[in-house]
This record gives sequence, C-alpha cells and structure tokens, in this order.
Amino acid sequence: MSDLPGLASLAADLESGRTTARALVEACLAKIADRDGEGARAFIHVDAQAAIAAAEAMDRLRKANAAPSRFAGIPISIKDLFDIKGQVTRAGSRALEDSPPAEADAPVVARLRRAGFVVIGRTNMTEFAYSGIGINPHFGTPKGIWQRGSGHVPGGSSSGAAVSVAGGMAHGALGTDTGGSCRIPAAWNGIVGFKPTQRRVPLDGAVPLSSSLDSIGPLARTVACCAAMDAVLADEAFAPLQPRPVKGTRLAVPTTLALDELDDAVAQSFERALQNLARAGASVERIAVPEFLDIGPMSSKGGFTAAESYAWHRYLIVAKGDVYDPRVASRILRGEHISAADYIDLIAARKSLVVRANARIAPYDALLLPTTANTPPRIEDLKNDAAFTRENMRSLRNCTLINMIDGCAISLPAHRDGEVPVGLMLAGAGGSDRRIFELAAGMEDVVRG
Repeated sequence: MSDLPGLASLAADLESGRTTARALVEACLAKIADRDGEGARAFIHVDAQAAIAAAEAMDRLRKANAAPSRFAGIPISIKDLFDIKGQVTRAGSRALEDSPPAEADAPVVARLRRAGFVVIGRTNMTEFAYSGIGINPHFGTPKGIWQRGSGHVPGGSSSGAAVSVAGGMAHGALGTDTGGSCRIPAAWNGIVGFKPTQRRVPLDGAVPLSSSLDSIGPLARTVACCAAMDAVLADEAFAPLQPRPVKGTRLAVPTTLALDELDDAVAQSFERALQNLARAGASVERIAVPEFLDIGPMSSKGGFTAAESYAWHRYLIVAKGDVYDPRVASRILRGEHISAADYIDLIAARKSLVVRANARIAPYDALLLPTTANTPPRIEDLKNDAAFTRENMRSLRNCTLINMIDGCAISLPAHRDGEVPVGLMLAGAGGSDRRIFELAAGMEDVVRG
C-alpha cells in the first residue's frame, strides 16, 4: 500500500517542528508540476500563490500557539464542483467557463479553511459528475495508479481527487458521491473514500447532479483521515477514532445483485477479505436483500439523476449543448421525458425502499460488498459507447444501492501490493456514520491479510 503519510502523521510533524505547512505545500506543488506525473490532468486549476500564502499564515499561527486545528497547514484538493471565492466553478465542463467567479466559498470549503486546511487546487472530474468512470474529454483524463503506462481509468466522478491523494499532490480531497463518486475512484486508486449520510453535510455551493442522492465526502489515505475530514465537513467536534474490535461483529454480505458478474480479481480479493475477517472473529452471514431488486425498475427512465439534473441543465443545455460531452448530455436529456407523476411516484417508491431496507439490515453491524463489480478498464478500451456504458454501470451498481437506501458507506483497499486495486465497501443505514468509521478502522488492516 501507499507509504505516503496520513493526516495524523502530518499533524504530528507540524506540531513537533519536523516540517512546516509551507514545506508540505511546496512538496505537493512539485508533485503536481512533475512532467512524469498526472498533475496536469488531475488538476483543472492550481493556485500556488494563494496556497503558499495560506501555508505561511498557518505556520505563523502555529508558532504563536494559535493554529485553528491540529491539521492546520495540510494541503488538500477540492473537486471542481465546489465554489471557491473568486474562482469560476466549471464542474469539469466548458459550458460554464464564462460563468462569473464565485462570491463565496461553498460551506464545506469554508469549513475546511476554518480548520486550517490549505486549498491547493481544483481537481478534474467527470463533466457535471455524471459517470463512475472518470473520463473527461475537455480537460483530459488523469490515469489511475494501476499500470499507468497502459492508461487505466481513475474512476469517477471525483477522478482528480483520488489521483491527487494517491499521487502525493494533496493529502486529502473533497469529493461528492451520488452513486459512488467518492468510493469508486478511491477503490481504483488504492485509497479510502467515504460517503456520509446525506443530511449531515450541506450541499450548498456545489453544482448539483441529483439533489435527492448527492452527498459530500472525503477521499484520503486511511479511515482515520476520512473520519477527521468528515467531522470538519459536518461541522462536528473532532473526536479521536476508536477502532472497534473485529471479533464479535456481525456482518452481512448481500447476495442480491451485489455479487453478480464480478471480475475475477474483484471476487478473489473480496472472498479473501471475508475469510480474513472471519478468522479475526467476525460473524459473516450471506443474506438476500430483495429490496435491492426494486432499484432497477425505479431507475428505468433515468431515475433521480436524470430528472433532477435535467431540471438544473434544461436551459444551459439548450444554449450550450454542443460543448457538452455527448455521453453526459444523453443521460441528462433522459430527464426531459420523466413526467411530474413519474417523479412523485419515484419519491414515494424510494421512501418505501428506505424503510424496508433499513428493517432488513437492522440486525447487523454493517453490510459488506465489493465497491465495484469491475476493475479499472483501460481508457483506450472505452472509446466504444457500448463498452463505456457497460463498464460505467458495473462501476456504479453496488455504490448506488447504498445511495438509494439513504445510507452511508466507506471503501477500503482490499488488494495486496502488486495486485489490481479493489475496494471493499462497508455500509450501514443512514445515521450510522460513526459506527461505520469505527468498524472500518478496526478492519482496515485485517481485510488485506
């Protein structure tokens, strides 16, 4: 796994004087500028001057014993979906390039700044966050960590976010997750990604994909790193994470949909992780979750993402549809044919789904399932629309199950060094975020064996 430091290690180095915020920022900027790396594609905008100024300010505050948090001075990246005061929010699209600069930071960006994190730049993403693959024809596609010479996709939509953390260009990243957009790129780049219970983190100041499903979460190198960032994003008091012992935990593996058509490497890593957890004393039970079968029919016309994205895009896509990624535009335009009655039915169906699914999983500490059904495909192999659609659906399927039941979930690396990156997802009902973090912290090293 990565030997790059986590937030706690960086905070300790800052506190002891072994490093400075400016040194951390300069090291990240050097990684971004490295011509042999992916910085040019991982970032849409880098504000080096502002980042250095902010780092110097944090160094002065720490010297005066006035640092706003132990993480003050640590550089992070921000997905291009969020408003940053004075900057244009493009959402990975050319269609928004002539928009006025944001007048204020998005609340989540403001909270990160208030904790002293240094914003180093805006990361690339799938245009308007509408895919789990991470391809962007406008700003280039950052290559994922797996066999970089062959050019595998990074996962999306928070593609640059994951690549920035995995490549040492930032030490944490702000992403969004509507159907897996934090967890998929985390899984495919060997890091951790968290999707919180939606209501815990405000969506204001972010270009929406689906107001019903959008969640805002962190990508980082460890469970504890994600938990620390999540507390800031949710404006909660930071409390050190206490890992739960694996022994005695009751875990459910849904056999409905979640294990269908897995790539061999995914199946092998997942089964090995289950065996490791069982040997460590967890009770692992395979259960049917028939409620998951309702999700496909609910999404047959495009679901919440098509309906709600079309409502936001309907005027922009008329004016500037010619500059949209055609694969994104076609999915948005499906929403044009969803009637008000369809949408009301969809809301009611989801409400019922959440109640029934929560009752089904209530006896267990968490669900365990592969983050994605597939391993990261090569960029070259997705030029064909049919191949792209197939792999996109396979990447999103399992994560979407959790978004649709209004849950929370985390993706942990489940592969061993030298193996293709595979994620293990630990999920729970809405509101169980802290339990999921504690369980994940206890399992983090166990699952890889």
